[in-house]
Amino acid sequence: MRLHDDQLRDISARFQAEMKKGLSAESNAAATLKMLPTHVCSTPDGSENGEFLAVDLGGSKFKVLQVKVRKEAGRVRRSVEMQEQTYPLPKELLIGRGVELFDHVSECLKDFLLQKKISLEKKHPLGFTFSFPCQQTALNQGLLLNWSKNYWARGLQGKDMVNTLRQAISRAGGMDVDVLALVNDTVGTMMTCGFDDQHCEVGLIIGTGTNACYMEELRHIDLVEGDEGRMCVNTEWGAFGDDGALDDYLTEFDRDIDAASINPGKQCLEKMVSGLYLGELVRLVVLKMTKLGLLFDGRVTDALRTKGKITTAHVAAMEQYKDGLKNTRDILLDLSLNPSPDDCIAVQHVCTVVSFRSSNLVAAGLAAILTRIRQNRKLKTLRITVGVDGTVYKTHPQYAKRLHKVVRRLVPDCHVRFVLSESGSSKGAAMVTAVAQRVTARRHQSLSSFRLSRDQLRSVKARMRAGLEAGLKSNSHSPVKMLPSYVFRTPDGTECGKYLALDLGGTNFRVLLVKIRSGLRRSVRLYNKLYPIPLEIMQGTGEELFDHIVHCISDFLDYVGMKKARLPLGFTFSFPCLWKMFLKKRFSWTKGFKATDCEGNDVVDMLREAIKRRNEFDVDIVAIVNDTVGTMMSCAYEDPQCEIGLIAGTGSNVCYMEELRNIEKNGLGEMQRMCINTEWGGLGEDGCLDDIITEYDNAVDRESINHGRQRFEKLTSGLYLGEVVRQVLLDLTRRGLLFKGRVTEALKTPGIFETKYLSQIESDRLALLQVRSILQHLGLDSTCDDSIIVKEVCGAVSRRAAQLCGAGMAAVVDKIRENRGLDQLNITVGVDGTLYKLHPHFSTVLQETVVALAPQCYVTYLLSEEGSGRGAALITAVARRDQVEM
Repeated sequence: MRLHDDQLRDISARFQAEMKKGLSAESNAAATLKMLPTHVCSTPDGSENGEFLAVDLGGSKFKVLQVKVRKEAGRVRRSVEMQEQTYPLPKELLIGRGVELFDHVSECLKDFLLQKKISLEKKHPLGFTFSFPCQQTALNQGLLLNWSKNYWARGLQGKDMVNTLRQAISRAGGMDVDVLALVNDTVGTMMTCGFDDQHCEVGLIIGTGTNACYMEELRHIDLVEGDEGRMCVNTEWGAFGDDGALDDYLTEFDRDIDAASINPGKQCLEKMVSGLYLGELVRLVVLKMTKLGLLFDGRVTDALRTKGKITTAHVAAMEQYKDGLKNTRDILLDLSLNPSPDDCIAVQHVCTVVSFRSSNLVAAGLAAILTRIRQNRKLKTLRITVGVDGTVYKTHPQYAKRLHKVVRRLVPDCHVRFVLSESGSSKGAAMVTAVAQRVTARRHQSLSSFRLSRDQLRSVKARMRAGLEAGLKSNSHSPVKMLPSYVFRTPDGTECGKYLALDLGGTNFRVLLVKIRSGLRRSVRLYNKLYPIPLEIMQGTGEELFDHIVHCISDFLDYVGMKKARLPLGFTFSFPCLWKMFLKKRFSWTKGFKATDCEGNDVVDMLREAIKRRNEFDVDIVAIVNDTVGTMMSCAYEDPQCEIGLIAGTGSNVCYMEELRNIEKNGLGEMQRMCINTEWGGLGEDGCLDDIITEYDNAVDRESINHGRQRFEKLTSGLYLGEVVRQVLLDLTRRGLLFKGRVTEALKTPGIFETKYLSQIESDRLALLQVRSILQHLGLDSTCDDSIIVKEVCGAVSRRAAQLCGAGMAAVVDKIRENRGLDQLNITVGVDGTLYKLHPHFSTVLQETVVALAPQCYVTYLLSEEGSGRGAALITAVARRDQVEM
């Protein structure tokens, strides 16, 4: 039974290989380590709160507890109060009918509530510590795989233990108890210790039985979906060696123990190390030595021949430092033996060898787990805490010290702290329940206000349709402006020439030279340069803004060597304007622009005056174009069916080809169609979206530079989504549900959570560790739990934005279909904008929403690779062509 370090490292290596086998879906069935997912993905973080019940079934006794977790004034951590009651478990119940065992459990639970004067009417969340192997498909669902530890209740194997307990509670009646979590005792131990030490990510039981659990990377657990975060895995390591992996370490005494057990060939490691068997191992060794004449002068008594006469408690007593020999003599005398002093020393030595082998084998298994955790996390050294429970560990005088020493010797690169679970695993079940309730509450609070039902989306579609119709009427006060663009046709391929194009609408200003060739070899070639617009210019004076624009044009003309040419110019101007043919009149700012002395003025006049002030070049301003219209025209050059433009980026907008007969304010008579710039971002300014606008949206609106305006855009555009997320995170943190309740200066800073972070965080390829890295870059120190919640908040906000855009688009395509009297519409949408292009899910959700809300429209989406600048040049070319034809 003596094992040196090389043998222990060999056992540890075998254990690691079996762990890997158990985690794989392909080899799990053949693995002795079942590596059962527990669906416990979070350890306590100190923010848990409330009252919880716990039931603990698995040992020789049965326990019921109430655990109260409260926040006390002046204390950082919650305080925990417990009251408990232990109930006997008659042996006939352990081997009788399973229904009777659970009826006994539920009756004891009811008795506990009555004794402790706990309200029977109040709803009580309960955690169920169940110390037997279960296949869990959810935190509150687990099928019993097999019994162990002298339990053999009939009719329960393969049944859901949570449902079995719920049915028994229902039969008992008079209680309102909700079983939220099924927890193995090992997991309960880890969670109990984890409440006081957040480094505790391993649980260890060395008592009547033995087992270990630990937090495994979810990406390595094939038996559950998901690859982000961690989940506690119940190794069920008692079965290690059932396949013969420990045969070269088994002794004849181990084989005798196994043959006489109620489960021969099963639980090999458990029979070598656990409290249920250690006393019997000592008895068998002492019996053989006596038969060989090495003890008691060869005299064997009936008591020594009787199974169970030496217990693990006896072993612990015999190994006591001061009274060990005296205890040994007394125990041997009780066995009707007449020990000499040498006999007592020899028997004490047998106890030491048996218990030392037990602690060595446990150390080898624990070393395998710690090594795996360190390698998973790619750490040179690992700091971790192991929560421990069990009578062998607690009562044996030398066991813990031996175990600690050997573990530290086997894994010197792991700094391991062992914490004794003073409250047992039952408190841990309550903590799992508390954590489950906390995480559920977080998610509910984070996401519920952003979830839109199908009926709500239909309602948004109807409101958008009403806004579109109202905006087309003359003298309309509709927040959906429906501005005429005076673009009557899309490109037909006959356009040609050189054109200058400008693109203003975001934080950058772009100047382009566009060369269009017609005929069989028709093509569009672009030369462009990007110029940043500083915030002080965006929000300075109008003269400063347009002088900056003209400076950029001058620089670009020098760059392409065409300063002396008088080029026709198309200006993509991405703000709401009232039109007079191609040259716009009054406009208003959106998207963060607030330059003074501009709104209500003629953008063409302001640009011409700035060009005159510079007096370096001249251009022929042919058309002022909205970016959405430019996008439609750019894509229509590639696809003649493109009659809608969509921008989903910094801003949000749509244009489409409307029947001229429907446009009361066009003043052009009965021509066929005109592109309408909807400026749909204004929807909701009249309060029609108030039922879906959240407190977080209102906070963003109050802090914006155009309070009360562009309400739809503030729900859907990239300029605002990151800020909506920040408001949600700020609220959750203030309520103690995120970042441990610590509101940092970074979190209070408007604009710090840019929309690009939503795209990064929601990426399917991004591991949770990288999400934490992004948050840390923003000054937000997060746990894995925090990162999961942040990712879900980002997903909820961006999904709502995509659904709302989809509902708006459904209104547009259905209107076009009805305008044309079609049963089925085939149409293409030209799309531009970073949100649509770069966000991993936005485009898919938008398209799915359109399909659901406008089933009679077949919509194709074409990305505008060259942006709206090319569209401005094409509009200019179309206008020039039309002028020539006229």
